Amino acid sequence: MNEIVQINNQFVEENTDFRELISALKSSFNSNDVIVPMRHHHDFPNPKVEADSTLLLMPAWNPSKNSGVKIVTVSPENGQFDLPSIQGTYIYFDAIKGTVKAILEAKSLTVKRTAATSALASSYLSKKDSKSLLMIGTGALAPNLIKAHACVRPIKTVYVWGRNFEKAQAICNQFKKESFNCIPIKAIEEKIAGVDIISCATLSKIPLVLGKNLNQGQHIDLVGAYKKDMRESDDEAISKANVFVDTFQGGLKESGDIFIPLKSGVLKEKNIKADLFDLCSGKKHGRKLKSEITLFKSVGHALEDLTAADYYYNKFTNE
Repeated sequence: MNEIVQINNQFVEENTDFRELISALKSSFNSNDVIVPMRHHHDFPNPKVEADSTLLLMPAWNPSKNSGVKIVTVSPENGQFDLPSIQGTYIYFDAIKGTVKAILEAKSLTVKRTAATSALASSYLSKKDSKSLLMIGTGALAPNLIKAHACVRPIKTVYVWGRNFEKAQAICNQFKKESFNCIPIKAIEEKIAGVDIISCATLSKIPLVLGKNLNQGQHIDLVGAYKKDMRESDDEAISKANVFVDTFQGGLKESGDIFIPLKSGVLKEKNIKADLFDLCSGKKHGRKLKSEITLFKSVGHALEDLTAADYYYNKFTNE
């Protein structure tokens, strides 16, 4: 029996080329080879911190090639323990024999594939000459979203907002040697109306991206708010924008950003323009007008995890 490969977060952090990962995801969304059932989503009480945690099980199979399942917990109050909210493991299988080929730490894998997916969507939905980005949120995703978006658009200025200004400053300090300027801000309203791309990755239950602050030509990338009672955008933002999702399978059901407007009638399912399968296959088009506002909602998909696991496994084993 072959030895099970162990791939840790450090390897993932040190061996990610976002352009390569974005390209791999584009190829995966352009094919119909991978079978992805609806993920298991289980909320469970966590009375010691007075907030629910969530267990996610995300399987996927590429028949006769590879398969895998991600097991993840999301604990929104982990900040008090100085830990990321997302913890987990990815088990990568040989799809023919059913043997385990690798076990990957899922924290960095999830962060990287999520950021790359947002950038993939941006390549279809943001203006090609987008030069400015507002990053809302200061968690593990924030610096990765900045890096990934800068791979697909000529970003020159990045603004970072978080509830803790020092954390926003710390993120900007990471980019002192980059080709773009990174500036922490103390209020979202300072810059939201003037940027080309707004990326939001928070666990907020209260909308942070407000329609009244949006202008023509902007692209909104919503990555956080993974539960039905969470949302990062308000009804006016949804009404002003042409809405896209990562997948129709999960995108309509799991996040309040889409679920709540669908339930209230503010948004009709038939008016959601496309998902990444449609965009990457060319069945539907993304941005059509420079003046339109586009909004992309990502909830994550097991296809992204399997693609990322395959990418890192091949790098680790030099296959």
